Amino acid sequence: MRVHVIGAGLAGLASAVALGARGVPVTLYEAGPAAGGRCRSYFDRGLGCRIDNGNHLLLSGNQAAMAYLDRIGARASLGGPGEALFPFVDLASGTRWTLRPDAGRIPWWILRPDRRVPGTRLREYLQLLALRRAAPEASVTDVLDPASPLYRRLIEPLAVAALNTPPQEALAGLLRQVVEQTLLRGGAACVPLFPREGLSESLVDPALDFLATRGGRLLTGRRIAAIEHGPERVTALHGPDGPVAVEAADAVVMAVPSWVAADLLPGLPAPAAFQAILNIHFRVSAPPGPAGFVGVVGGTAEWIFMKGDVVSVTISAANHLVDLPATDIAEKVWSEVRQVLALEGPMPPVRVVKEKRATFAATAAEERRRPGPCWPKETLGLRNLLLAGDWTATGLPATIEGAIRSGNSAAGMILAGV
Repeated sequence: MRVHVIGAGLAGLASAVALGARGVPVTLYEAGPAAGGRCRSYFDRGLGCRIDNGNHLLLSGNQAAMAYLDRIGARASLGGPGEALFPFVDLASGTRWTLRPDAGRIPWWILRPDRRVPGTRLREYLQLLALRRAAPEASVTDVLDPASPLYRRLIEPLAVAALNTPPQEALAGLLRQVVEQTLLRGGAACVPLFPREGLSESLVDPALDFLATRGGRLLTGRRIAAIEHGPERVTALHGPDGPVAVEAADAVVMAVPSWVAADLLPGLPAPAAFQAILNIHFRVSAPPGPAGFVGVVGGTAEWIFMKGDVVSVTISAANHLVDLPATDIAEKVWSEVRQVLALEGPMPPVRVVKEKRATFAATAAEERRRPGPCWPKETLGLRNLLLAGDWTATGLPATIEGAIRSGNSAAGMILAGV
């Protein structure tokens, strides 16, 4: 038996690693020149240094991601403050504070002004519990009070970062899943973690090394353009070098973006509306502070990461900005970076990375379009084809945690003979 995994992003890698750990040989087919998808590092010639194509903050409560890192031996490659600690600055008022939840599940921290969001009252925190009562199609702002200080200074930044969708459109149920698995489990589940060196060095390269020692193969530049199948099973994958036979005992995991999946499987009900993410990388050094990052309220920038000789800014739910000239975006963001980090001088060399289809829009309409991993079997009768990707029905928004869970699910079904 060999499993053919189409797509070497995190969903595909997670599936391959889970299978490889059980002794199943895997071949990964990646259309691009390198594995990693939206979570990878590369050398930027304009900046003259290596950067991540985006900024991704993991939390200690991301159980699937932590297990994946443990399996490939890469947990120690992550750094962070070592405790639940989130610095913020409000550009409108100049107020700075640090959110510091207690490690335990009982939220004693909301009783302490030095640990909670400034200007908030204790009853505002009950809003987080209201997410549990959200109607199936309610948006975040249908359930939570946009006028409250807690919403503006904590819930909105969290919702935009996790769901990559404006809160007035984003599904409250997806935010509930994020909050339940992190903030409501206490500070022990909210310790921020990020790669010390780069995304590839933490999430991709160790996985490829793990697979190589277990008979796995990565084939880059191998775009699968078509899937050939009979009434019950996939029989061949059509790539640039011709058809690849899928033997009777083999299985296929399709771990590609939703629009690619829809092309390969006509009729697949995949998400079709997307939200952009902007990442702006400045070649400049800044002290990392206590956490290595800072959240920004009331500005265009949302999260600023200090990574050695690069300051990197992330803006989520960025459809309203993505078509602006890169220079305009960089200049606006640089003025906020200077203010937040107390930097001086002209704007340094910069790279603006635009991901126009970074994630599916986390709305009720798109949630209904997310297929389960067994959709090919349930709908087309294809017993040896499974789906994976953060856009499938994971119960989570499009996050690293969701991508890895989807890959694990597909691998588990193959191993169980489902």
